[in-house]
Amino acid sequence: MARRKRAINVFSLSFLDVMSCGFGAVVLVFLIINHSSERNKIEVNIDLLSEVARLEEQILEGDDYLVEVRNTVKILQQEHAATDGLANTIEQDLERIRVELARLDQDTLAREDSINKLKTDLRAKEEERRRLEGGIEEDAQKGENVRSFIGEGNRQYLTGMRMGGKRVLILLDASASMLDDTIVNVIRRRNMRTEQKLAAKKWRRAVRTVDWLTAQIPPGSEFQVYTFNTTATPLIEGTRGRWLAAGDGSDLNRAVERLRHVVPEKGTSLHAAFQVINSLSPRPDNVFLLVDGLPTQGENIKAQGTITGRQRERLFRRALRILPSNIPVNVVLFPMEGDPAAASEYWQLAQVTSGSFLSPSRDWP
Repeated sequence: MARRKRAINVFSLSFLDVMSCGFGAVVLVFLIINHSSERNKIEVNIDLLSEVARLEEQILEGDDYLVEVRNTVKILQQEHAATDGLANTIEQDLERIRVELARLDQDTLAREDSINKLKTDLRAKEEERRRLEGGIEEDAQKGENVRSFIGEGNRQYLTGMRMGGKRVLILLDASASMLDDTIVNVIRRRNMRTEQKLAAKKWRRAVRTVDWLTAQIPPGSEFQVYTFNTTATPLIEGTRGRWLAAGDGSDLNRAVERLRHVVPEKGTSLHAAFQVINSLSPRPDNVFLLVDGLPTQGENIKAQGTITGRQRERLFRRALRILPSNIPVNVVLFPMEGDPAAASEYWQLAQVTSGSFLSPSRDWP
């Protein structure tokens, strides 16, 4: 008898066991993984919270520092405003002092001019009285002068200079250094107004020296007066390269009056001064050079800057190359700080040319 085939049941007990074990394993793995993720998440969150707390603390500290900075800036602004106000007050005081000094200098100059005029009048009246009383005759030199110059009291101006000559040339240094005897004051004065520059004591002395020199020129002579800095310029406009007659003294008076309005400025070129001697025809037979130191510029004018004593000596010797021979050069050297070689160099120049050298005191002439 044939055996009956048994039906196949897929969902047998063995299959269900396998499936249950597999599912349980999956669930177990899932639980393990999920728990690890939660733990890592908690750890990460703790680290981030710590970082956030640290940053918040830094922000609070920064806010405190910013407040301090703002307060400091406010204080500095207040101090700056107060300083500006004080600076303005000081500047106003300085300006007032400058104006007062200029006024006092002008008053002093006016008083000196007034005193000189009074002395001139007094001397003229004394001479008139002597003539009327048959007093002593004045010496020939005084009688020949076309201009007069009255010093303090009856002082004689003994200089050793030969004042004669048919053609007399006066060269006056009109550079910025003629404003004062010290470098610091020169720098200070060259930035002042024109009136204050003209009132500088050293410059007024130089003007009075030219005034005195022109008073010694004989009436039959010819003359010329030049000022020089980086260039040389005749005092009387339109007379470049030609001589003027001393005559009755009118041109001499014009030259001196024009000199009172010349403002010292720029550097000193002795080359420009000596070029004047070569430009005059016929050449002078007596030269008076009024300077306060060795030159700071040469033939080619350069921008002003620092210059050493050696360089100034070289500029001086280069300028001597164009100086004509056989012409006496009489040097009047005014004092100047920081130029020790000037006296010896100019003294040698006077000796070599058979001229004279004078370094006057502060109250001369």
